[in-house]
Amino acid sequence: MRTALTFAVSAALVAGTALGLAPAAQADSADTVRFVDIAGDGGTVLKANVVTPAGAAAGARYPVIVLPTSWAMPQVEYLAQAKQLADSGYVVVSYNSRGFWQSGGEIETAGPKDVADASLVIDWALANTPADPARVGMAGVSYGAGISLLVAAHDKRVKAVAALSGWADLIDSIYSGRTQHLQAAALLGGAGYLTGRPGPELQQTLKDFLSSNLDKEDEMIAWGRERSAATHLDALNANRPAIMLGNAWGDTIFPPNQFASFYEKLAGPKRLEFRPGDHATAEATGLLGLPNDTWTSAHRWFDHYLKGVDNGVDREQPVRLKPRSDAGYEGYPDWTSVNANRREIPLGGSEHLWANVDSGADGGVVLLSNLLDQFFQAPPAVSVPLLPRAFAGVWQSERYATPQRVRGTARLHTTVTPTAESGTFVAYLYDVGPLGIGKLVTHAPYTFHDRQPGRPFAVDLDLFSTAYDVPAGHRLALVVDTVDPLYIEHNPTGAQLTFSSPAADPSFVSVPLRSE
Repeated sequence: MRTALTFAVSAALVAGTALGLAPAAQADSADTVRFVDIAGDGGTVLKANVVTPAGAAAGARYPVIVLPTSWAMPQVEYLAQAKQLADSGYVVVSYNSRGFWQSGGEIETAGPKDVADASLVIDWALANTPADPARVGMAGVSYGAGISLLVAAHDKRVKAVAALSGWADLIDSIYSGRTQHLQAAALLGGAGYLTGRPGPELQQTLKDFLSSNLDKEDEMIAWGRERSAATHLDALNANRPAIMLGNAWGDTIFPPNQFASFYEKLAGPKRLEFRPGDHATAEATGLLGLPNDTWTSAHRWFDHYLKGVDNGVDREQPVRLKPRSDAGYEGYPDWTSVNANRREIPLGGSEHLWANVDSGADGGVVLLSNLLDQFFQAPPAVSVPLLPRAFAGVWQSERYATPQRVRGTARLHTTVTPTAESGTFVAYLYDVGPLGIGKLVTHAPYTFHDRQPGRPFAVDLDLFSTAYDVPAGHRLALVVDTVDPLYIEHNPTGAQLTFSSPAADPSFVSVPLRSE
């Protein structure tokens, strides 16, 4: 599946960009698009392409945007967008990140060499193109987004960033709730081996991660922290680049929570946009040169902060959300305002679960399930009344007389009593219709280790942020079970979990609702 997916996406990008650029190539000068080699850190060759404005006057200087490629994507990934940017007056340099495709070196996973590479690409652009050193921007999707944020923390020349479907906290992305995101890590690892050359450090980290080697947990966390822009927040806030963050509600590789948390801590000009979809699906049509909201916002962002265009982007509500429905965009002054209005659903009684059996409730399939939700509003679904209660705990709200517009981050508070020192559970929030069919609103995993069997402990778990409209006449249901194909679970054979609601510390799920 990984092989087919990577080749299909790559072929689509190559075909789409080639078709999109063909007419322009006939009309513009032959020098408008150039394919070049750029020396990266240690002399490593980075395969790149450069697009400059057609008919550039001698001595003219233009803002420059540097685009590192996404994980496993070829260097033609951004050509359609690069052409559009060049047509509006930008120099654009896109390069294949080290270790992938024809670029040299080994995959560093946004390590120090990747950061150094990007700065050297900026050096090259300033020396070899009509790029203006006072107007440097960076952008990228996924891997390119993560690298762009890290470079902005280390290179003061970067004045504006558009980070799309990326990460600010790598650990909180693929190890949230202390749980390995199995399908996400396997997809990234498989695509890396297929299209590039993973270095020894990445190979060992993947091996330890996927084998649940807890003896190496601290090392893996330190490795991820170094590669997270959130770790370098002080440097970013000192440099104060204008940062736009865009992501999808259902991103199964880099969930939205970590971007939202990072956004709130940024001190400079900033913008946060969330839309329906999964990893990189919100930007995908734009990579083919088609109209795309995310890329339109990115262009406006650069136009204002690199070209000085008074397009109003700095006066708009900086948090922009599109619900997973037919509703339009909503604006908020900050992320805190999104979560300000809350309703608690009590989780009374006690639920006793046998572990290691999938109840049927799950978060879907990486990339596919939330893509279906994006285009058809068809999230993973389950019959809540038919869930086997030996393996799933279920609590339901009353039926709502009016629509409930869930916005932000739902939070679970509960008490867990295990029969083993380690364990995993996954919490799901469902929109349940009159026939008992539950559509997945959000979910999140949670893993514990070194707990005393038989001794209860409190759990606070943030579910993945979302924007979902629950119709009138429906109810919300909180479901917990112990197995989900998206994640690695740590329940020993025969383990059991009990979820209770002590009188002194009641259990509940707190749901953020839009104020009408």
